[in-house]
Amino acid sequence: MIELRPYRELGGAQHGWLDTRHHFSFADYYHPQRMGWGQLRVWNDDTIAAHSGFPPHPHRDMEIITYVRKGAITHQDNLGNSGRTAAGNVQVMSAGTGIAHSEMNTENETTQIFQIWIMPNEKGLPPKWGTKPFPKGELSGDFVTLASGCATDTEALPIRADARLVAATLKAGQSTDYSLTKGRKAYLVPASGQIEINGVLVTAGDGVAIHDEPLLHVIAQQDKINTTRKNYLKRILI
Repeated sequence: MIELRPYRELGGAQHGWLDTRHHFSFADYYHPQRMGWGQLRVWNDDTIAAHSGFPPHPHRDMEIITYVRKGAITHQDNLGNSGRTAAGNVQVMSAGTGIAHSEMNTENETTQIFQIWIMPNEKGLPPKWGTKPFPKGELSGDFVTLASGCATDTEALPIRADARLVAATLKAGQSTDYSLTKGRKAYLVPASGQIEINGVLVTAGDGVAIHDEPLLHVIAQQDKINTTRKNYLKRILI
């Protein structure tokens, strides 16, 4: 099953400095059929104006992944962690027992991010944060794992959830496959351009909720297609 969720039908809000779209119920947006997808609880598509951002605020017992699509985001938290994550790279914050952080666009240009929240397998663990640059060549033509709770994904940023975030960049006409183990779900969002997945046409910003599809065949219809997805074991699905 592949359920297309068009960008124009997503929830969201405009706050002047922030233009946000919500794939799942979040803040003032409520959709009873979109409370999550397995352990995936939040997928926000945020456009943040230059020299603005999210001031210090707390989180607890949540795995928060930020994938930077354009520009950069600068993180600071009450544990003393700080760092700048640029376009194409990922940062991960395991909120654990509690962490307060700010996420600011200190650049002279607009920043675009996907922020993804995943419910952890275990609560009450110490908080932590990390970021990692991923060579752009590694994303060309095939899926690369960026963040993962699987012990075998040693090159990815670790998360405390039975989930995986992968990304790929495809040029027009290129295609790639991704296999899903029986019982897993996936959620896919193209960051730009247009793709076709198992015959379904998907445009930048659209969400695609997937289950009972053992093989995903992705074809780029336009240049510079970037896709990210998550997948989960059936036993933890809602």
